[in-house]
Amino acid sequence: MRMLMHLLFVMLGVVTSGLLVQTQFQSGFISIDCGLPEGKDYTEKSTGINYISDTNFIDSGVSKMVSNEDKITHQQQFSYLRSFPNGMRNCYKISVTSGIKYLIRASFLYGNYDGLNEPPQFDIHLGSNLWDTVKLTNASQSSYRELMHTPTLNYVHICLVNTGNGIPFISAIEFRNMDFNNVYETSGATTLARLAGLDFGSFTNLTYRYMDDFHDRLWEPYSNDQWTQLHNPISNDLRSNDYELPISVILTAATPRNANGVSLDFYFDALNETTQQRSYFFLHFAEVQKLAPNETREFNIAINGEYFYNLLLTDHFVLTIPYSSPENVFYKKNNISLVKTEASKLPPIINALEIYQAKDFSQLETQEDDVDAITNIKKVYRVAQNWQGDPCAPVAYMWEGLNCNFNGTPRITSLNLSSRGLTGHIAVYISKLTKLESLDLSNNSLIGEIPVFLVENLPSLRVLNLQNNNLTGLIPNALLQKSSEGVLSLRLGQNPNLCESGPCDQQTKDKSKENNPVIYIIASVSAFLMLLLVVLAAVNIIHIKKRKLKDDVYIHMESGDPLESKRRQYSFDEVVNMTNNFEKVLGRGGFGTVYYGIIDDIPVAVKMLLQSSVQGYQEFLAEVKFFMRVHHRNLTSLIGYCNEDDNIGLIYEYMANGNLNEHLSGKTTRKKFLTWEDRLQIAVDVAQGLEYLHSGCKPPIIHRDVKCTNILLNENFQAKLADLGLSKSFIFSGDTHVSTMVAGTPGYLDPEYQTSNKLTEKSDVYSFGVVLLKIITGEAAAASKAHNNAHISQWVGSVVARGDIERIVDPSLEGDFDIYSAWKAVEVAMACVSISSKERPYMRDVLVELKECLAVELARKNGAKDSNELVTMNPVTEISPIAR
Repeated sequence: MRMLMHLLFVMLGVVTSGLLVQTQFQSGFISIDCGLPEGKDYTEKSTGINYISDTNFIDSGVSKMVSNEDKITHQQQFSYLRSFPNGMRNCYKISVTSGIKYLIRASFLYGNYDGLNEPPQFDIHLGSNLWDTVKLTNASQSSYRELMHTPTLNYVHICLVNTGNGIPFISAIEFRNMDFNNVYETSGATTLARLAGLDFGSFTNLTYRYMDDFHDRLWEPYSNDQWTQLHNPISNDLRSNDYELPISVILTAATPRNANGVSLDFYFDALNETTQQRSYFFLHFAEVQKLAPNETREFNIAINGEYFYNLLLTDHFVLTIPYSSPENVFYKKNNISLVKTEASKLPPIINALEIYQAKDFSQLETQEDDVDAITNIKKVYRVAQNWQGDPCAPVAYMWEGLNCNFNGTPRITSLNLSSRGLTGHIAVYISKLTKLESLDLSNNSLIGEIPVFLVENLPSLRVLNLQNNNLTGLIPNALLQKSSEGVLSLRLGQNPNLCESGPCDQQTKDKSKENNPVIYIIASVSAFLMLLLVVLAAVNIIHIKKRKLKDDVYIHMESGDPLESKRRQYSFDEVVNMTNNFEKVLGRGGFGTVYYGIIDDIPVAVKMLLQSSVQGYQEFLAEVKFFMRVHHRNLTSLIGYCNEDDNIGLIYEYMANGNLNEHLSGKTTRKKFLTWEDRLQIAVDVAQGLEYLHSGCKPPIIHRDVKCTNILLNENFQAKLADLGLSKSFIFSGDTHVSTMVAGTPGYLDPEYQTSNKLTEKSDVYSFGVVLLKIITGEAAAASKAHNNAHISQWVGSVVARGDIERIVDPSLEGDFDIYSAWKAVEVAMACVSISSKERPYMRDVLVELKECLAVELARKNGAKDSNELVTMNPVTEISPIAR
């Protein structure tokens, strides 16, 4: 019978699908199976919810399994759990969208996983605030806690806290996006504990959730001996309201068992008598019977003896009545009464009820910049102690080695990492702790110079202890001055290579030679090793010469490339060193930040990626490794990458003159003016890079984001294509296109690809055509107010028809260009931006034409005769000349 009723409700959900918004695909869901081994992600059979392992959200705890009996009787997400036998507080860090309302659910099933048959009691915290005390009495009964919460940061900490009553554990963590239709609005309460979701009309003992409820709220059956259940016959004309309730809940209702019953009453006890917080009720009603013309259902709603709403139910509508208890009024036992009015023919009904209680989450979390800084310090120095959750709050669980100021938003004021085995340089992230008053990094193995940011970025610093390290170089004058003025307590002893003034290098050499017999032994060994290396190098050179012609990966590589030997995976420590603790920023964007770096005196650009920009990174990493093998003088070289914990970076060759867009738009401080010859040479460079990707790579590669900002210029203004991150390669050489989600930049994006999702090499040709038009005209690619919001190709096309080349070419050139060369370049560009890809040339043909344009301009510059007499026209078949 239960299965039949459930099937009926599923059928009703299909018939009345207009009731619900289409969120069936778990949009806004985060479903974490705690303790699930990595790589064992699955779809739960009874709900269809996709669960993932928790290994990427926490770095402590141990995975355990419940008893076999409990595995059989519970859903799959309860088979594993994560137990925390070590540490007082263990925390998950889960990325979310700040300002979005979430239903957060933490689930627990003890399942006698430890064989002790003693369910524990422990606390659960959300961020720096106590969420609830989890007290389990039945080893085989699951329990859950739910919050309606709007995070103010882009992450949430969920912490399990040991209170001395057994080892904490957790089975599952779930986030559900509830930011729809302005529902569950409250006055002043930002966080609510969801105490219950009660299905009053249920004919079964089933708890409904996803997919009955597409927002995955839990609806538990609730009945009373004085009630009877009603249900709606199959109907498709019931209209939902903003709360988007599950069809299986709103088509059943409870009513007094006595047909002449005047009232329907029920009670519930307060969750916690010691926490006198405001209560919130959401009462859900829908008429489930077909009313005769003379029948009405009207009743008053009273809560704790106070009438607050009169309700007249009608067909077709779902109504939700919210109620909040008066402030500073607390009831140990709450009473809800639905009382029939004298005019009503029928008794009251109710379909469902949700009960919430406001939470006192007044403890502020540590300022976000401080959290980011100390988290990065933890990563750089691999701090092994239990640094989890909020660094400062609550005070009882403040991170070891920290002190904080709690006047308003907590700020970190003291950092003590003495004797922690730290290596490498003094981390630049320390400079982000701008309220730091005391810093102790003594008794470690830190190297390098004392950074000046300890003075410039830490104005409140009063104590600095760097003694007993391996620091070198001059002590910053500003530090010495603050110390002499008594403003700063400075301790720098036992750093033998530090000096206050003078030639530090000579002092270091002198010290290293004194009383050091080991140096002679090292010199002897070094001489032998040097001889051995010379022999090995000679053998290696012979081997390389034999292999050179066979290695097609490097056929386009310029000889003598000093970066060739540097191409590899780098550790995060190496990245920190090469960027001098990320000292110099070259640029910032949605992907992350680009820093200036040096590898063996060779400048590089280090792009550190944000986590939000590298979803699906394993796939991307495979592409990175592939592109490390693709080399051409007109492609920006990817020297290496870093993929260590959450630190993901790409290391490129440094391009001293920025990107092409800066020069064409005049938004650069670099003084070189791009002549017509310069522009044609840049166009040829880019065409050569694209032609290599399309024809020189096996399988061919499509760049997918050719645009002026992705064309970089080195110190000699040689152009190179950059940002191959969106690139796609044909899987088989016989492929004619790749079906893919549209990616690229508006204005440069192939319209045919945009409508069909079919990516071909002609998509790159279109984008290159837009770049070429911008090189010629200096105008913006997308709609420009100066040209009636027309795309650059539309504007140029309209001018071409009138034969006015001087209106097309960038006026800043002041006519200093060959007319024939300019016309030919325009013809090539307009052929590239043809709407139909079949009418566009291949890059190999474009390259031939542009080289001819360049030759004509060079001939003019060299004082040759009329360029039209020097160059023979050999138009490529797929480039149709435009009438002049």
